[in-house]
Amino acid sequence: MFPLYDVIVVGAGHAGCEAAAAAANLGSKTLLITMNMQTIAQMSCNPAMGGIAKGQIVREIDALGGYSGIVSDKSMIQFRMLNKSKGPAMWSPRTQNDRHLFAATWREMLEHTDNLDIWQDSVCGLIVSRGTIEGVRTNLGIEIRGKSVVLTNGTFLNGVIHIGEKNFGGGRMGENKATGITEQLLELGFESDRLKTGTPPRLDGRSLDYSKMEIQDGDEDVVGFSYLGNQHPFEVKSKEFTTNNEPSPGTKRSNHKTQRCCWVTYTDSKVHDMLKTGFEKSPMFRGRIEGTGPRYCPSIEDKINRFADRDRHQLFVEPEGWNTVEIYLNGFSTSLPEDVQYKALKLIPGLENVKMFRPGYAIEYDYFPPTQLTYTLETKLIRNLFFAGQINGTTGYEEAACQGLIAGINAHQNVHEKAAFTLSRSEAYIGVLIDDLINKGTDEPYRMFTSRAEYRTLLRQDNADIRLTAMSHAIGLASDDRMFHVKHKMDQVEQIKQAMKEISFEAAQINAYFESINSSPLTERTNSIKVLLRPNVTLPQIAALSEDLSALLKDVSRETIEQVEIQVKYDSYIEKEKELVAKANSLEELIIPDNFDYENLKSLSSEGKQKFMKIRPRTLGQAGRISGVNPTDVQILMVYMGR
Repeated sequence: MFPLYDVIVVGAGHAGCEAAAAAANLGSKTLLITMNMQTIAQMSCNPAMGGIAKGQIVREIDALGGYSGIVSDKSMIQFRMLNKSKGPAMWSPRTQNDRHLFAATWREMLEHTDNLDIWQDSVCGLIVSRGTIEGVRTNLGIEIRGKSVVLTNGTFLNGVIHIGEKNFGGGRMGENKATGITEQLLELGFESDRLKTGTPPRLDGRSLDYSKMEIQDGDEDVVGFSYLGNQHPFEVKSKEFTTNNEPSPGTKRSNHKTQRCCWVTYTDSKVHDMLKTGFEKSPMFRGRIEGTGPRYCPSIEDKINRFADRDRHQLFVEPEGWNTVEIYLNGFSTSLPEDVQYKALKLIPGLENVKMFRPGYAIEYDYFPPTQLTYTLETKLIRNLFFAGQINGTTGYEEAACQGLIAGINAHQNVHEKAAFTLSRSEAYIGVLIDDLINKGTDEPYRMFTSRAEYRTLLRQDNADIRLTAMSHAIGLASDDRMFHVKHKMDQVEQIKQAMKEISFEAAQINAYFESINSSPLTERTNSIKVLLRPNVTLPQIAALSEDLSALLKDVSRETIEQVEIQVKYDSYIEKEKELVAKANSLEELIIPDNFDYENLKSLSSEGKQKFMKIRPRTLGQAGRISGVNPTDVQILMVYMGR
């Protein structure tokens, strides 16, 4: 019934979809197994992509040839570039998305991907022989053979849903949990633990009073995620109106295009007091939930408990799509009893007459500490078995998707005996995430932040294509079209920068403009590069004052102009960071043999020796980043290796 597959992907969430697409697009015969074909790429929590650091990850996925950026652009209902008041290293794109359109677009793209089959079933076991994966067993009693397997089970591994004192098995509300895999992996020698996440109640938007809330519009300038461009849906008129031909609540025209608004409201002491009445039945406070929850996205009851000095908490009222009244209440994740949830909601400004579609809930699930993985996300114990997504202890669609992409690429590479595809900390946020996971591990849901990246000036959202597309194109994933666009942009940027050195401004030509922005006047002829280096000066503004510069930028894309401006203004900072990378890379070039005998290093600390033997770092640089390893241990290792 089934052929021998090159790659079998278990689970069709964000990690699984990217893994399957990557492997198939590289040429591997790929099978994607999902419990329910109607929930492929489901946005189980908030209907949004990107945000702080997460937006950088989505752009990196797109630059590598993944699908998440394109799908997000096609299904967005609002776009915002966060942190625009800060430097470019902190800019992070974010989209609000139509939940149903997002999933439908993902499924459509997968169905039109060559080499990819989809099978609806639940995997209950793995076929392993002599330390190598050989396939999977399903609940239908079918054995499906594969040369590699990628597990992206998300919250389904022995998942338990909690609402107050009630609990029941499930990987998502209304869907069954997955059993059997954890137990088998434990028998094979893997370590596992439990984590917890949660989701807010879903509200009926018709019952809300938006006049009591702060409106949150999208940006006038819609950039999107995908470097291919032309993915934005706003020009599609059918998306602008509801079925009764009345403008959707919160619809806003931006540059003759349509976006949906979001709103902001707040809790107060009355809301907090009402929520506290349910604490005695809280599964989190009563010890019924053993797994650790996300530090940076806590439940509302956890916020009240941890930040008792705060008299209010911000809540984001987010539409679930173009033509639905369903609302996601971001910031109100909870597992309290449903009646307590309802009573508290009614005390929030604008929600006095609220109706719920479903209550919030917590979900507890198995994960496998990621120190059991290599940089390719292959397990150390079982060859050609890969883990990606929440099974590795991460939280968030974006973190899952990028892991799926890397695992799918490397499953293909392994099967076809090609070189591993990895990204370093200086090459991508994806590299930071994977390096953190396999070296430091995590005992709480891991979320990416810009602060985790020491080279964030280099790892900007605007240059992900410049950083990564050539690497992906070399292995056959990024298309020729992508590579052409990147090369064209890079050539244009260099040509413009060189030409700007020859285009100068006279004092009379530009001093009036400098006066308008409170900048000191010119006293001599100055080239446009030096003019652009001044604070608050932008390239389009000075181009309007120079015929030569204006002619140079004619028919040049906004994206290219932005890249020129960033490279010129931040050149010294970029070069300094490149110097730091070069110094750090000197340790990355010092390879530790796979069979290195740490037992013979008597001078190592006991913890250092234990960590080295467990993780088996491949370089001295990696050895230094392992949690619990001190600099002395690295120095001893370096001396012993004759360095």
